[in-house]
Amino acid sequence: MTGLVARVPVLAAAGARGAPRRRRSGRARVRGQDDGKRLGAADLGAELGERATLVQFSSAFCAPCRATRRILGEVAGIVPGVAHVEIDAEAHLGLVRRLEILKTPTVLVLDGDGRVVRRAAGQPRKADVIAALGKAVGTP
Repeated sequence: MTGLVARVPVLAAAGARGAPRRRRSGRARVRGQDDGKRLGAADLGAELGERATLVQFSSAFCAPCRATRRILGEVAGIVPGVAHVEIDAEAHLGLVRRLEILKTPTVLVLDGDGRVVRRAAGQPRKADVIAALGKAVGTP
């Protein structure tokens, strides 16, 4: 009985701390540290999209990365001038460190010039990706 009494507060505290983090996961937001950072074709190993580029950092054993790949591929197929580039985080550690990628999947939304304008850690929702793209390409 004593063990149960000790575990309940610990579980409650863990749940209270994790709930807001789960709610924010996958939401695109502007981060001040990304201001001015640009990525080019040499950094990505692929050409930038004409209007915007969705850059996904993934790892081999990441289940949410597969779903993110599908979502970003669909959005890139729907929106003209948008490219989707997937980067293996383990194979590009220098770029991961430079951009301070802390978890996979992480999605960066680049404008047409390769500037990082939005960033999302975790599996994004399709609607959030489309909204972030709208801000990247300058549509309301």
